[in-house]
Amino acid sequence: MTLRTFSKSSVHALAILLLGLYLAGCKPSQEESGQALAASAAFLAGNATKPGVMVTSSGLQYQILQEGEGRCPEATDMVRVNYAGSLISGQEFDRGEGIQFPLNRVIPGWTEGLQLMQEGAKYRFFIPSALAYGEAGAGGQIPGNAALIFDVELLKVGTP
Repeated sequence: MTLRTFSKSSVHALAILLLGLYLAGCKPSQEESGQALAASAAFLAGNATKPGVMVTSSGLQYQILQEGEGRCPEATDMVRVNYAGSLISGQEFDRGEGIQFPLNRVIPGWTEGLQLMQEGAKYRFFIPSALAYGEAGAGGQIPGNAALIFDVELLKVGTP
């Protein structure tokens, strides 16, 4: 068996080529990314005019489905929630019950939105992609530039 050596530059070029081929198969095309961004923007623009929908300065939209009476979380608090997440098409991509996490360890739309709530409240968030997963998307279920919808019930602020 003959051991063949390669120069650093040829190994580097091969690594770049393989990375490019990998990313080409995993990333949405510029056209797909632009279409998703346009669809999200159109949805959010129309949604913002609906009765009961409020819009924050960051662009987060929300509806109060049920008022709460307990504590409001701060960004550094632990929270426990029930939630369901969907794309603007209505396709659900995630659901959780009694999920607990530090509020500053989630997407910015959740961190901002949950701080508007009190324990016991139920809100619907309409989150622009810039406050969610952006151009990258997430987990193969959330495309890049996708606006997201979450129904969230804030069960508890702080540790159980």
